[in-house]
Amino acid sequence: MSETRSDGELLRAVAEDADRRAFEELYRRYAPWLTARMRSRCADAGIVDDVVQETFLAVWRGTARYRQDAADAAAGGARGDAAGWLWRIASRRLIDALRGAGARGRLRQTLARLRHRDEVSAEERVLAGVEHGDLAGALVRLSPELRAVLQATVVDGLTTREAAVLLGIPPGTVKTRAMRARKQMREALA
Repeated sequence: MSETRSDGELLRAVAEDADRRAFEELYRRYAPWLTARMRSRCADAGIVDDVVQETFLAVWRGTARYRQDAADAAAGGARGDAAGWLWRIASRRLIDALRGAGARGRLRQTLARLRHRDEVSAEERVLAGVEHGDLAGALVRLSPELRAVLQATVVDGLTTREAAVLLGIPPGTVKTRAMRARKQMREALA
Protein backbone atom coordinates (compact mmCIF):
# COMPACT_ATOMS: atom_id res chain seq x y z
CA MET A 1 0.00 0.00 0.00
CA SER A 2 1.55 3.29 -1.09
CA GLU A 3 1.49 6.60 0.75
CA THR A 4 -0.50 9.41 -0.85
CA ARG A 5 1.81 12.20 -1.98
CA SER A 6 0.96 15.87 -1.53
CA ASP A 7 0.28 18.09 -4.54
CA GLY A 8 3.64 19.80 -4.03
CA GLU A 9 5.45 16.45 -4.00
CA LEU A 10 3.68 15.37 -7.18
CA LEU A 11 4.46 18.61 -8.96
CA ARG A 12 8.12 18.50 -7.93
CA ALA A 13 8.38 14.88 -9.13
CA VAL A 14 6.90 15.85 -12.48
CA ALA A 15 9.09 18.94 -12.87
CA GLU A 16 12.37 17.52 -11.59
CA ASP A 17 12.18 13.84 -12.56
CA ALA A 18 9.57 13.70 -15.35
CA ASP A 19 7.84 11.14 -13.11
CA ARG A 20 5.01 9.72 -15.21
CA ARG A 21 3.23 8.12 -12.23
CA ALA A 22 3.25 11.42 -10.36
CA PHE A 23 1.85 13.14 -13.45
CA GLU A 24 -0.89 10.52 -13.82
CA GLU A 25 -1.81 10.85 -10.15
CA LEU A 26 -1.96 14.64 -10.48
CA TYR A 27 -4.11 14.28 -13.60
CA ARG A 28 -6.51 11.87 -11.90
CA ARG A 29 -6.70 14.18 -8.89
CA TYR A 30 -7.42 17.43 -10.76
CA ALA A 31 -8.62 16.79 -14.34
CA PRO A 32 -12.26 16.02 -13.44
CA TRP A 33 -12.46 19.04 -11.14
CA LEU A 34 -10.80 21.32 -13.69
CA THR A 35 -13.07 20.04 -16.49
CA ALA A 36 -16.20 20.69 -14.41
CA ARG A 37 -14.99 24.16 -13.48
CA MET A 38 -14.11 25.03 -17.09
CA ARG A 39 -17.51 23.80 -18.29
CA SER A 40 -19.13 26.35 -15.99
CA ARG A 41 -17.21 29.00 -17.99
CA CYS A 42 -17.60 27.59 -21.51
CA ALA A 43 -20.50 25.67 -23.05
CA ASP A 44 -18.35 24.12 -25.79
CA ALA A 45 -17.21 20.75 -24.40
CA GLY A 46 -14.62 20.39 -27.19
CA ILE A 47 -12.91 23.63 -26.23
CA VAL A 48 -13.00 22.69 -22.55
CA ASP A 49 -11.45 19.28 -23.22
CA ASP A 50 -8.71 20.91 -25.32
CA VAL A 51 -8.01 23.49 -22.61
CA VAL A 52 -7.73 20.84 -19.88
CA GLN A 53 -5.39 18.75 -22.04
CA GLU A 54 -3.27 21.80 -22.90
CA THR A 55 -3.08 22.71 -19.21
CA PHE A 56 -1.71 19.32 -18.23
CA LEU A 57 0.61 19.26 -21.26
CA ALA A 58 2.08 22.55 -20.04
CA VAL A 59 2.67 20.94 -16.64
CA TRP A 60 4.26 17.84 -18.20
CA ARG A 61 6.44 19.78 -20.62
CA GLY A 62 7.52 22.17 -17.90
CA THR A 63 6.30 25.28 -19.70
CA ALA A 64 4.21 26.05 -16.60
CA ARG A 65 6.24 26.24 -13.42
CA TYR A 66 4.76 25.63 -9.99
CA ARG A 67 6.41 27.64 -7.24
CA GLN A 68 5.81 27.18 -3.55
CA ASP A 69 8.49 28.65 -1.36
CA ALA A 70 9.03 27.93 2.32
CA ALA A 71 7.15 31.07 3.41
CA ASP A 72 4.12 30.01 1.36
CA ALA A 73 4.20 26.50 2.80
CA ALA A 74 4.48 27.91 6.35
CA ALA A 75 1.50 30.19 5.66
CA GLY A 76 -0.66 27.21 4.75
CA GLY A 77 0.34 27.04 1.10
CA ALA A 78 -2.23 29.59 -0.04
CA ARG A 79 0.00 31.08 -2.73
CA GLY A 80 1.27 27.64 -3.67
CA ASP A 81 -2.16 26.04 -3.96
CA ALA A 82 -1.92 23.53 -6.83
CA ALA A 83 -5.63 23.74 -7.65
CA GLY A 84 -5.49 27.53 -7.93
CA TRP A 85 -2.31 27.30 -9.99
CA LEU A 86 -3.88 24.80 -12.42
CA TRP A 87 -7.03 26.96 -12.56
CA ARG A 88 -4.99 30.04 -13.53
CA ILE A 89 -3.23 28.12 -16.32
CA ALA A 90 -6.51 26.69 -17.62
CA SER A 91 -8.41 29.97 -17.42
CA ARG A 92 -5.71 31.74 -19.45
CA ARG A 93 -5.74 28.96 -22.01
CA LEU A 94 -9.55 29.17 -22.18
CA ILE A 95 -9.35 32.89 -22.85
CA ASP A 96 -6.80 32.26 -25.61
CA ALA A 97 -9.01 29.55 -27.11
CA LEU A 98 -12.08 31.77 -27.08
CA ARG A 99 -10.14 34.59 -28.70
CA GLY A 100 -8.95 32.21 -31.42
CA ALA A 101 -10.22 32.00 -34.97
CA GLY A 102 -13.89 31.16 -35.13
CA ALA A 103 -14.47 31.40 -31.38
CA ARG A 104 -16.94 34.24 -31.73
CA GLY A 105 -18.90 32.30 -34.31
CA ARG A 106 -19.02 29.20 -32.10
CA LEU A 107 -20.09 31.31 -29.13
CA ARG A 108 -22.86 32.99 -31.12
CA GLN A 109 -24.10 29.63 -32.40
CA THR A 110 -24.12 28.20 -28.88
CA LEU A 111 -25.94 31.25 -27.52
CA ALA A 112 -28.46 31.13 -30.37
CA ARG A 113 -29.26 27.50 -29.52
CA LEU A 114 -29.65 28.33 -25.83
CA ARG A 115 -31.77 31.46 -26.25
CA HIS A 116 -35.41 31.38 -27.30
CA ARG A 117 -36.06 35.12 -27.11
CA ASP A 118 -35.25 37.84 -29.64
CA GLU A 119 -33.62 40.17 -27.13
CA VAL A 120 -29.90 40.81 -27.36
CA SER A 121 -27.98 38.83 -24.76
CA ALA A 122 -25.40 40.35 -22.44
CA GLU A 123 -22.74 38.24 -24.15
CA GLU A 124 -23.69 39.62 -27.57
CA ARG A 125 -23.54 43.18 -26.20
CA VAL A 126 -20.08 42.53 -24.77
CA LEU A 127 -18.90 41.02 -28.07
CA ALA A 128 -20.28 44.01 -29.95
CA GLY A 129 -18.43 46.29 -27.55
CA VAL A 130 -15.20 44.37 -28.13
CA GLU A 131 -15.66 44.51 -31.91
CA HIS A 132 -16.38 48.24 -31.93
CA GLY A 133 -13.73 49.19 -29.40
CA ASP A 134 -15.76 51.01 -26.75
CA LEU A 135 -15.23 48.24 -24.18
CA ALA A 136 -11.50 48.14 -24.85
CA GLY A 137 -11.29 51.92 -24.49
CA ALA A 138 -13.16 51.83 -21.20
CA LEU A 139 -10.81 49.13 -19.90
CA VAL A 140 -7.73 51.12 -20.90
CA ARG A 141 -8.99 54.13 -18.94
CA LEU A 142 -9.19 52.11 -15.70
CA SER A 143 -6.26 52.34 -13.29
CA PRO A 144 -3.91 49.34 -13.42
CA GLU A 145 -5.13 48.20 -9.98
CA LEU A 146 -8.79 48.19 -11.02
CA ARG A 147 -7.99 46.58 -14.38
CA ALA A 148 -6.02 43.80 -12.63
CA VAL A 149 -8.98 43.02 -10.36
CA LEU A 150 -11.37 42.87 -13.35
CA GLN A 151 -8.92 40.64 -15.22
CA ALA A 152 -8.70 38.24 -12.28
CA THR A 153 -12.38 38.14 -11.30
CA VAL A 154 -14.22 38.62 -14.58
CA VAL A 155 -11.93 37.45 -17.37
CA ASP A 156 -10.07 34.72 -15.47
CA GLY A 157 -13.14 33.82 -13.41
CA LEU A 158 -11.32 33.64 -10.09
CA THR A 159 -13.16 33.91 -6.80
CA THR A 160 -12.49 36.89 -4.57
CA ARG A 161 -10.19 34.78 -2.40
CA GLU A 162 -8.28 33.40 -5.40
CA ALA A 163 -7.92 36.89 -6.86
CA ALA A 164 -6.67 38.19 -3.52
CA VAL A 165 -4.00 35.49 -3.42
CA LEU A 166 -3.02 36.08 -7.04
CA LEU A 167 -2.80 39.86 -6.64
CA GLY A 168 -1.33 39.81 -3.14
CA ILE A 169 -4.04 42.02 -1.62
CA PRO A 170 -6.76 41.38 1.01
CA PRO A 171 -10.12 39.96 -0.19
CA GLY A 172 -11.92 43.11 0.99
CA THR A 173 -9.69 45.21 -1.26
CA VAL A 174 -10.55 42.92 -4.20
CA LYS A 175 -14.27 43.48 -3.54
CA THR A 176 -13.87 47.25 -3.22
CA ARG A 177 -11.76 47.56 -6.38
CA ALA A 178 -14.16 45.32 -8.31
CA MET A 179 -17.08 47.50 -7.27
CA ARG A 180 -15.22 50.69 -8.27
CA ALA A 181 -14.12 49.15 -11.59
CA ARG A 182 -17.66 48.07 -12.47
CA LYS A 183 -19.02 51.51 -11.60
CA GLN A 184 -16.43 53.21 -13.79
CA MET A 185 -17.10 50.74 -16.63
CA ARG A 186 -20.88 51.37 -16.44
CA GLU A 187 -20.29 55.12 -16.58
CA ALA A 188 -17.84 54.81 -19.49
CA LEU A 189 -20.17 52.55 -21.49
CA ALA A 190 -23.41 54.46 -20.77
